[in-house]
Amino acid sequence: MTKLVSIVGRSNVGKSTLFNRLIGYKKSIVNSKSGVTRDRNYGFCNWNGIDFCLIDTGGYTNKFNNIFDKKICEQFFFALEESDLILFLVDPSNKILEIDYEISKILHKLKKTIYLVINKIDLLKKKENISEFFKLGFSKKYCISSINGAGTGELLDSIVEIFKNTETDFFVKKKNQFIPKLAIVGRPNVGKSTLINTLLKKNQNIVSNISGTTRDSLEVFYKKFGIECILVDTAGIRKKNKIKENIEFYSVMRAIKSIKNSDVCLLLIDSISGMESQDLNIFKIIENNNKGIILLINKCDLIKNKFLEKIFKKQIKKIIAPFKDVPIFFTSSYKKKNLIKSLKTAIKIAFKLKLKIKTSLLNKIMLPIINKYPHPLINGKPITIKYCSQLPTYNPQFIFFSNYPNLIKKSYKRFIEKKLREKFNFTGIPIKILFRLK
Repeated sequence: MTKLVSIVGRSNVGKSTLFNRLIGYKKSIVNSKSGVTRDRNYGFCNWNGIDFCLIDTGGYTNKFNNIFDKKICEQFFFALEESDLILFLVDPSNKILEIDYEISKILHKLKKTIYLVINKIDLLKKKENISEFFKLGFSKKYCISSINGAGTGELLDSIVEIFKNTETDFFVKKKNQFIPKLAIVGRPNVGKSTLINTLLKKNQNIVSNISGTTRDSLEVFYKKFGIECILVDTAGIRKKNKIKENIEFYSVMRAIKSIKNSDVCLLLIDSISGMESQDLNIFKIIENNNKGIILLINKCDLIKNKFLEKIFKKQIKKIIAPFKDVPIFFTSSYKKKNLIKSLKTAIKIAFKLKLKIKTSLLNKIMLPIINKYPHPLINGKPITIKYCSQLPTYNPQFIFFSNYPNLIKKSYKRFIEKKLREKFNFTGIPIKILFRLK
């Protein structure tokens, strides 16, 4: 099993900065405002050939000033429970606070390896502040700066020394192993986190009826019912003119980045409000990035008249045209309806994206169709297509060689795309058709 290392502490001691430093890129949002991190955020770290999973957590507090504080504390305890090693981060630029003592008491009750990590040493003028934290009673102590990386090498050396005889599992991709990454995307408050929590059968991510609850893009491995994939919970994507603060701007940027880094996107649409203009904008972002797409009409248990589902589906096909060849599922996290079915379809699409059709087979199937239904004459000139092949790209792209490629009409291009979809089952996959001079 891959070992789990969690970073815990009160707010604004540099947990997310250290998390980003150790995994090697900016995955967690960092801001001077306290309470930015809410959910557990997972990342993978490799040091001296040893892999382990790192968990960023929200700042622990005993004062519940809003709806999220209690939920953040729940995530804190979930992280402690699943961790093999805990990094207790403190900030020596301030004296030990009561909340530091409280966290210390919680950690001392655990039968787990705990490192006291004294952060922000680059800002210290007096070293006496460091020794004060020794009162917390942890034998393993490390002084670091998560901003400039000072001391993090020694910290990592100590971590991997414990884990060096541990075998890694599915959390770390093995050579030649493809694990599909499925991003759960949509507008704020359409049920993305609830869907993931239902699939995992635990409160993996914080859920509330307040828009913007999820901030970071959160990855979790899923292995059930013959399905093996990475699920990515993302922040709700609002229109630009409705983004009110910097944190939300970064959250939206992370969500869009998750789309770009995924294989297939499951776009959740609220069954009550229907498909709005922002849903279509998100759909176009997915399509333009050549990712697999599945539409989930969520909270379908609230639709009383099932006849409305047919009307709903018909309207959506009309809105997303011309790319209408997209699977649509009516889902409900509450009733667990179509959740597994939609995941299995997403996995099929992810593997279909990697399909490479032999040139001989492609020509054998497509050329007879083109000859039977030729392009209409242009100014009395016949438009011929003699050859086609698939390009060596990540997503399916096909090139057709013609005597007049610039004269081929869009309607004929759509006809060829339709036939490709019919013959090779590219449902849910954006495909590109190119024409070149033969």
